[in-house]
Amino acid sequence: MSPREQGAAPLTARWRDVLMDTYGTPSLALVRGEGCTVWDESGRAYTDLTGGIAVNSLGHAHPAVVAAVGTQIARLGHVSNLFAAEPPVALAERLLRLSGRAGGRVFLANSGAEAAETAFKIARRTGRPQVVAAEGGFHGRTMGALALTGQPGKQAPFLPLPDGVRHVPFGDVDALRAAVTEETAAVFLEPVQGEAGVIPAPEGYLRAAREITRERGSLLVLDEVQTGIGRTGHWFAHQVEQDIDPDVVTLAKGLGGGLPLGATLAFGAAARLLGPGQHGSTFGGNPVSCAAALAVLDTIENEKLLPQVQRVGAVLREGIEGPRHPLVREVRGTGLLLAIELTEPTAAAIQSTAQEAGLLLNTIGPATLRLAPPLNLPEERAREVVGVLGAVLGG
Repeated sequence: MSPREQGAAPLTARWRDVLMDTYGTPSLALVRGEGCTVWDESGRAYTDLTGGIAVNSLGHAHPAVVAAVGTQIARLGHVSNLFAAEPPVALAERLLRLSGRAGGRVFLANSGAEAAETAFKIARRTGRPQVVAAEGGFHGRTMGALALTGQPGKQAPFLPLPDGVRHVPFGDVDALRAAVTEETAAVFLEPVQGEAGVIPAPEGYLRAAREITRERGSLLVLDEVQTGIGRTGHWFAHQVEQDIDPDVVTLAKGLGGGLPLGATLAFGAAARLLGPGQHGSTFGGNPVSCAAALAVLDTIENEKLLPQVQRVGAVLREGIEGPRHPLVREVRGTGLLLAIELTEPTAAAIQSTAQEAGLLLNTIGPATLRLAPPLNLPEERAREVVGVLGAVLGG
């Protein structure tokens, strides 16, 4: 087939022919986006409620991100970590300020999995042999991050994984207390288990985890890859409670506003456990990605998106829940990270019907749909979404 003929073929067919079958063939090819709207090859428009799986904090082609990326790539692109550059230094400083804590250090990477690997290495450097994580938790698909992930189905094809990881039921304080000993280097938890179905930690659970780890001299690592950078209506989801103060926080997804970027924030003694030559990333802290992240943080702050996230999230939740939608068992989550739990295992069919109606949703289980739209989803657009979803759900 000639290049011209290849270009004329549907993108999904070309995808199937040349890309590894790790995702299956997508049902839809997108060619353009603006704000909360994307367009397919035929020119049909959709409201994007997936946000690139909680990545596109400001939607598509946001002017602030476009300008920041264009300016930075024209000034200085990639230099590696052999040299210092302004954007990664400024981003690390900004993230530490947003944490509200002193004495921190940042490692910049490309993804949430890399951020988790960094945290895993920090835990190993304590000299303690054991790590505790939660059943249902998800920390990535690299071998170390996969060992932390409490989903046996994802782990099974790649055994044996790095050892020393014990999984306990999420939200069970007694089980956590029994598992954490003087041999435990760290406890890894998500404030909201995103891939498990958008399951928030029970009230008081993170505080209890902090108390338990402090008593045992273990690190508390919070995975905020999916929940951080305003997704829940707070800069970090754990900040909704006072005095959680994790030793390590991992970030990615929404941080880069669509560009690949991850970060590991470490505080106190944990910030000094990795020394020269013990970790690295060729592209980590790329100036262009960091410039995009700074634009994202500026825009969230300047446009006061944190309260908007809480307000619009409530519009979606309250509009989808209720007796007029008998197919909906519940709506879980916080801010603009929500899951629609159905009464029947029809999530894939609902996703397909919603796509035909112009809404892009994410199926994360037989009866579970996830919504993670851009943080700047307008309230009036959210109300339109509720109306379309009502028709899709048969309300």
